[in-house]
Amino acid sequence: MTKIKGLNDGPGGRNDHYDIGSRKNVPRRNAVAEVKRGEHPGAHVVTINDREYVRDNPDSSTKDNVNR
Repeated sequence: MTKIKGLNDGPGGRNDHYDIGSRKNVPRRNAVAEVKRGEHPGAHVVTINDREYVRDNPDSSTKDNVNR
C-alpha cells in the first residue's frame, strides 16, 4: 500500500495537496481521483463542506493516517 500524507497546506489546515509515496505535492483532485479508481486500496474519499478529501481506512494504527 502506498503511503499517503496530507500536507495541511490549505486554508484552515485542510489538505489541498498530498505526498503519495515518492510523489510530492499531488493536488487534492488528483489524489481523490486515484482513490476513486481504486489505486490506493487502503484509502477512501470523504466529502466535507462539498469538498472531497482522501482518508485512510480505519484501523488500530495512527502512524499510517493521512493526517498524523
